[in-house]
Amino acid sequence: METVYVLIQCDLGSEVEIIQSLMKFSEVKEVRGTYGIYDIFCKIEADSKDSLDGVITNKVRKIPKIRSTISLHWIPTQGGR
Repeated sequence: METVYVLIQCDLGSEVEIIQSLMKFSEVKEVRGTYGIYDIFCKIEADSKDSLDGVITNKVRKIPKIRSTISLHWIPTQGGR
């Protein structure tokens, strides 16, 4: 299983609408509104990196009113938990 964290900037006032859209995707395991530069935090899981790429490109980034995304993919060789 592969995991990626996505930080999303969106149009002002569209946060709830976008969160509701994201929750419809089975790959989205957590999604929250946030304070600061990024408006939404999203955790996505899929079977492979290619699948993750597809979810981000073909589902998340196609949601109207999303301005930008930053994807954070963890580095297994560096450890952590």
